Amino acid sequence: MKNITTIKLRKETKQRLDKLKEHNRETYEEVIRKILYILNISRKNPEKAQSLMKKIDRTIKSRKQYTNEYQEQEKQDKK
Repeated sequence: MKNITTIKLRKETKQRLDKLKEHNRETYEEVIRKILYILNISRKNPEKAQSLMKKIDRTIKSRKQYTNEYQEQEKQDKK
């Protein structure tokens, strides 16, 4: 069995983690590991860390755009 534990987070922290997900099925484990990875890289190579953050930002923005378009389409289909 895997070594798994439970941690308590404030709702605000959970919401902030949700905003960092690159896709809906990404786990909090993956999000937190991604944050830690970028933090470690930023200490050694800030330019590479910034590049990674920009890539993640683009992915998140495109996901939000797709979600918004999908929701609008759903509203129109229901009319």
